[in-house]
Amino acid sequence: MLTRPASAPDALFRYGPGGEQVADVRFPRHSVADRPLVVVVHGGFWRPGYDRAHVRPMTEALAAAGWPTLTPGYRRSPGRPDLAVEDVHAAVRAAAGTRDLAGRRDPRTVLLGHSAGGHLALQAAAVLELPSAPDGVLALAPVADLRRGQALGLDTDAVPAFLGQDAAGRPDLDPARLPAPAGPVRIVHGTDDRIVPVEVSEAYLRRHPRAGLTVVPAGHFAVIDPRSTAWPAVLGALEDLCR
Repeated sequence: MLTRPASAPDALFRYGPGGEQVADVRFPRHSVADRPLVVVVHGGFWRPGYDRAHVRPMTEALAAAGWPTLTPGYRRSPGRPDLAVEDVHAAVRAAAGTRDLAGRRDPRTVLLGHSAGGHLALQAAAVLELPSAPDGVLALAPVADLRRGQALGLDTDAVPAFLGQDAAGRPDLDPARLPAPAGPVRIVHGTDDRIVPVEVSEAYLRRHPRAGLTVVPAGHFAVIDPRSTAWPAVLGALEDLCR
């Protein structure tokens, strides 16, 4: 998934003045009524080596399935987590305030995030207020509980590297310690995920039992791979979220 080619986005959308504050836009390949804009937040353990390009095969497939998408870049600076959080919030606000974006007719906005992007999507949904609050979240193999992720030492201590401190010191950035998002939350996580084990999502559900968890026999990247056997579960969860 990190190297697979994909078509260029249909357009770019600048949501701020910074170099990373730009988003890919894809228009749905066929008209489907009542489809909200999907803001796709990429993963990569919040590190600068991974950007929005690696989810282009996924957003290409979402567009083919009739979903308009916006994929923001965001600042990824170890030890300065608020930069990433501020950028994702700004992108969601801008998307919510641009009603004709990606040719959509449905006024709703939903967040879809993978891995560290799942963390950022859940955090944004928990703290953003109307009119910017998203109408739902689909989190794919998310780092949904920062304290549990830190205890597991995910990707060579990615959580404290991102935060610049112990996870206990930033409950405001931890989806498991924040209030539940106002909109529905769906999670898809692979039982064979060795990068972010499914127990991280299970820890989130213990704090927020109204969220829905679908487990699939797959690894970490299968949930963003349109060629994988997990992909139908992802599309199904997205459909369920947006009913």
